[in-house]
Amino acid sequence: MNSSSAHEIPSPRDDPAARSRGDLRRRDWATVALVLGIKALLLTFAVQTVAAQTMAHGGWLQIWNRWDAVHYLRLAEKGYVAVGDSLVSLVFFPLYPWLVRVTEFFTRDYLVAAFVVSGIASVATALLLQRLARCDESEAVARNAVWFLFIFPTSFFLHIGYTESLFLALTLGCFLAARKERWALAGLLGAAACLTRVNGLILLPALATEVGLQYWQTRRINPRWLWLGLVPFGFLGYLWLNHEVTGDYFAFTKIMQEHWYKKFAPPWGGIRDVWLRTLGLNINEGLNEFIAVVLISVCAIWSWLRLRPSYSVWITLNWLLINSTAYVLSVPRYTLTLFPVFLLFAKATTGRRFWFAMLTIWSLLYLALYSGRFAQGLWAF
Repeated sequence: MNSSSAHEIPSPRDDPAARSRGDLRRRDWATVALVLGIKALLLTFAVQTVAAQTMAHGGWLQIWNRWDAVHYLRLAEKGYVAVGDSLVSLVFFPLYPWLVRVTEFFTRDYLVAAFVVSGIASVATALLLQRLARCDESEAVARNAVWFLFIFPTSFFLHIGYTESLFLALTLGCFLAARKERWALAGLLGAAACLTRVNGLILLPALATEVGLQYWQTRRINPRWLWLGLVPFGFLGYLWLNHEVTGDYFAFTKIMQEHWYKKFAPPWGGIRDVWLRTLGLNINEGLNEFIAVVLISVCAIWSWLRLRPSYSVWITLNWLLINSTAYVLSVPRYTLTLFPVFLLFAKATTGRRFWFAMLTIWSLLYLALYSGRFAQGLWAF
């Protein structure tokens, strides 16, 4: 026997751990390629949509700089101010424009910086959703959840100067960290999510549900759960910013009511208002909003039957927050951050070719419609 054979290094084919790491890398690269491919097709399609109407347009990136994106770029460039028309931008949370400002140091262009931040966050979102789904589901379900998220009718917001991709990446990372019992990381990511959007606060009860599940399984108290106390500090930072700019910790609530007609109301009142807009033949701000409300309502109930309780808490309390306002708006866009919706889509259609095809066709058709409208400067949530 050759003595060297005893010290022979096993090949990756003979090492299960190495094979697993190799498979994970291949899945990750396939997911990255999917996101980048969809991004390239979407941006190209949008330019073609605008060019079909007029040759006088701002170009590949400028056509996306509309509505909320304008506020985020202004904040990245000039910061928050207490006077003038720019005061209304105070309602937009600071983490995204801060990251754009930092990125602009390298890109030398604020709009390009916004696309870079959203682009990196969108790739992170896809990878994190796939890994979170794999905690409970098959590889096929995890892959299809990413697919349905990135072809959802309003998924173009994941690629442009909006907070959807950053917030969703932080939220998914927070849930994944909690599932892996990395509570310090979960607390930090949760605080960052609260510094990005107000519904980051809902992570606290959702993660508390994870704590309850862990305690029920082990009957032991884990001191590391206390790291979740970091989560609301992101929102407290935003309140401090309000006070520094205006002298009022809750200045944003007055602006929301005056300029966006947003004030707390029972959810049935908000839903009734959407229904009345539907009866008035208002397609975008009525019918499509109402369809989205029905969709997340069904998914919220469905999640309690098919998904982890913490995910159900997340979608249910978001449903309550979205609809508890006198003027319900942008529900199709807000649905993007409700990742349980896409887990349910994937679970319901994986292995069912007909329903997978129907849901895919519906998503792609409306994605083309809404992204085309948005690129042309028309309201699309």
